[in-house]
Amino acid sequence: MEYGTLEREIHIDAEPDVVFDVVSSPEHLREWWPDEADYPLTPGGSGRIVFDQGTDDPKAVAITVVEIDRPRLFSFRWTHPVGEPAATANSLLVTLELVPTGTGTTLKLTETGFREQGWEVAVLEETYRDHENGWDHFLPRLGRYVDKLVAR
Repeated sequence: MEYGTLEREIHIDAEPDVVFDVVSSPEHLREWWPDEADYPLTPGGSGRIVFDQGTDDPKAVAITVVEIDRPRLFSFRWTHPVGEPAATANSLLVTLELVPTGTGTTLKLTETGFREQGWEVAVLEETYRDHENGWDHFLPRLGRYVDKLVAR
């Protein structure tokens, strides 16, 4: 395995505009991915997301919005040290592409930049697998959250 690009695809029974809001706005992100999210929804806007909030070891992670093309695309860099600008050598790039389908939206997630971090092979493999497992856990939660949101 090359541990360079992670790809996932799911179908969501909602219009691209709805899915775009759910994958891009901090208030919706909190409902399916991190415990806390705070960043401006503008290209170049930086902030943070927090996992495991309320535990003895919460994990704050920097996030920087890269591109917004409503309702087609949202991308961001993350995992760079808080307080440092996001760059290819210190962060991972997540691109969420939204494609309208007959009954909703296909979300295509791509995460890249693992190899560019300069990690030793063991760290590269562990981080890649951690993100792989994370997306496998959180993307179904996204679908369930959208289902609840649309049903209101």
